Amino acid sequence: MDLAYTDEEEEFRARLREWLTSVLPGLPEKPDPGDWPGRRAYDTGWQRLLHDAGYAGLNWPADAGGRGATPTQHLIFLEETERAGAPYVGANFVGLLHAGPTIAAEGTAAQRARWLPPVLRGDEIWCQGFSEPDAGSDLASLRTRAVRDGDDYVVSGQKIWTSHAEVADWCELLVRTDPAAPKHRGISWLAMRMDAPGVTVRPLRTLAGSTEFAEMFLDEVRVPVSHRVGAENDGWRVTMVTLSFERGTAFVGEVVACRRTLDALAAEARHNGRWDDTVLRRRLGRLNAEFRALWRLTQWNVSEAQSTGGVPGTGGSVFKLRYSHARQELYEAAAEVLGAGDALDLDREWVLDRLSSLSYTIAAGTSQIQRNIVAERILGLPKGR
Repeated sequence: MDLAYTDEEEEFRARLREWLTSVLPGLPEKPDPGDWPGRRAYDTGWQRLLHDAGYAGLNWPADAGGRGATPTQHLIFLEETERAGAPYVGANFVGLLHAGPTIAAEGTAAQRARWLPPVLRGDEIWCQGFSEPDAGSDLASLRTRAVRDGDDYVVSGQKIWTSHAEVADWCELLVRTDPAAPKHRGISWLAMRMDAPGVTVRPLRTLAGSTEFAEMFLDEVRVPVSHRVGAENDGWRVTMVTLSFERGTAFVGEVVACRRTLDALAAEARHNGRWDDTVLRRRLGRLNAEFRALWRLTQWNVSEAQSTGGVPGTGGSVFKLRYSHARQELYEAAAEVLGAGDALDLDREWVLDRLSSLSYTIAAGTSQIQRNIVAERILGLPKGR
């Protein structure tokens, strides 16, 4: 792809910078991480500002409510908002980065009209109901059942690691609609209201003390058949679309954030004298090369998604695999730069980022799963037994 910016793209960057400069000082103070109602209000308030300014769903197709921006404009938007310290998608990352794009790609006209505008305006929050206690990496082993009863499915089962269930209005839910079919062929993708009778949410506390995940119990929850995205028992294919967005483009903004973190670490090392350690300098230099390469891979993935109807390809697994480990290495380096003695006085965000980095080789598909995808779908190697 052409990595040079046109005059039109530079004009887009200038307008965006001007808008960010005018709007960011007026944002309310960021709420405490444990204040979920406050976080929802903060994140959806920012989303509404983006919507009103014409930046919501920038890279979504125009017929899905987006602006149909070019890949380069999308990347410029992510670069500039991150460099300006603007809020990220926050509590509605499932709606904006997973469920919304999936519905845009696979939903009917009625489904797109019902669910996409509220996501873009920040009116409704989504969560993800995929994993189960016995179906994590082997997601197709899920056992939550959906039995057809007239115009409804009656759903019973249990989900775990349900992201942002505590504030969500809707859930992208995987269910088994044909228990007799091979496990990959009897699954359907449903949109379920979180206030439906029979839904029980219990927050899970993470190592960092946060509760952005939950376990969810479903006791004969009725979900209209019209809320199924894709054909019945075709949910595994639709899920692959969802996961391609999750792995291919959902982490784009984080790459920019990691590069900014790396710059801050280098500055701190120069300030506290650790820059004299040649081993540490080489480590930071290698990480700089890693994240520059990941940014180029990100540009390629976003461009590829644009050329294939908006759905990222298998390059997302290459990115996810390397990014997960690079992020962990970044925060290991941060601990080395800052030192054990300084760690007690660190800003809480540094500590939370360090702890969260440990999960990246598991979240959004384990590194082992990504290696399998790369081996089988890119390299053409035979499946392991």
